[in-house]
Amino acid sequence: MISPEKVDLSTISRSLCSHLNHGEFQQAARLLGELHTAEAIEHLEALDATEAALAYRLLDKQAALLLFKDLDAEVQAELIRALQSEAVVDAFSQLSAAQRAALLDELPAIVATKLLAGASKAKRQDIGALLGYPEASAGRAMSPDFIATHPQLTVAESLARISKRFAHCKDAQHILVIDDERRLLGTITLSELLVEPGTMTVAELCTPGPSVQACEPEESAARLAVGRKAGVLPVLDREDRLLGVLTLPMALGILEDAEERRTANDPEPEPLVRPYLGTPLRQLVKARIIWLLVLAIGATLTVKVLASFEQTLESMVVLSLFIPLIVGIGGNTGNQAATTVTRALAMGEVRGRDFWRVLMREVRIGAILGLSLGLVALFLAGLIFEPSIGLVIGTSLVALCSIAAAVGGVMPIIGKFFKVDPAVFSNPFISTFVDAAGLIVYLSVAVLILG
Repeated sequence: MISPEKVDLSTISRSLCSHLNHGEFQQAARLLGELHTAEAIEHLEALDATEAALAYRLLDKQAALLLFKDLDAEVQAELIRALQSEAVVDAFSQLSAAQRAALLDELPAIVATKLLAGASKAKRQDIGALLGYPEASAGRAMSPDFIATHPQLTVAESLARISKRFAHCKDAQHILVIDDERRLLGTITLSELLVEPGTMTVAELCTPGPSVQACEPEESAARLAVGRKAGVLPVLDREDRLLGVLTLPMALGILEDAEERRTANDPEPEPLVRPYLGTPLRQLVKARIIWLLVLAIGATLTVKVLASFEQTLESMVVLSLFIPLIVGIGGNTGNQAATTVTRALAMGEVRGRDFWRVLMREVRIGAILGLSLGLVALFLAGLIFEPSIGLVIGTSLVALCSIAAAVGGVMPIIGKFFKVDPAVFSNPFISTFVDAAGLIVYLSVAVLILG
């Protein structure tokens, strides 16, 4: 540091102003680094709002915090507004990644939070460059919209504190617990506060939870939030001070956007990944008609199955009454599984390598569903007709639901592998397969049980 008595303030002011106006940020940062806090304040006050904001952003983190604390509240507010201006944001957005890494340190957490408060989602993305966070990082995506309390406060004091911000926070259910230096200690829910004695301290109730650093990729942060089912995922700076949060809806949106980007970069993208209203009719028809033809051809297999069991149906006409029930439940089970896995693929929760895990999981789910429905069918059909008919229906549902869920679960993964839209590919195939398989299972069980 240069001692105050040796500093030529007028020369430094002129040099600083020149560096800022010519975009010579490294030289300006070096010049600011030689000043004491009081001197830096004096020079910033001599600059216009934009130049002062640029100069402030070039201070290292500790110097920026000390300077901000020494400013009057009115000057603090003016500085925050200037930092949000397009001129300041654009100036730092134009720096290369290497220049930003070498030049920009994180802003103090209290300044970063104030800077982001009230900014729109698009604006927060722009301000992220000013803050020095990497592109597509948790720091760029986070929201400053959260409610915090302190561990030494009682439940009653915390509720009074929360009530002041309740109407301004989208997620007021999850309360973050921070110390006086904004370091995260844990979380607590509003419902927990409401049922505990008012004299109990927050420190006795809060529990540690997952968090991410602001520089971490937003997609990995979103996966953590979704995987842990965290209502809010705190975002921290390098010193573990709270900056903002990722909510569960925000995390789901990030994963959806990431999947859309991956699909758009596919060398052979399926037409239907484009916006529905922006896709030409010819492409929509082309994408659908192929699988409808498959469905029509597969329907002939169903007719063949019925013909093969014609004698069985003639001897036991009551069996034909349950064909729509059997086929319908099988198709719905398969389509439910396909829809669930298609969504998981879109969110990035399931990959091609998870084929066997999905298959075995859906077999178990289908068996449980089939057993539940089969017991109901066994009782009702046995009561209305005869016990042997109820046994046929119940056994068929257990077997068919297991098969349908397994096929429905893996079809979207197979469709993804062959680069076709799982939503268009899965349902026609499931309908075709389950119709035929359902009849084979049902009528084979009938022959086995009824003789």
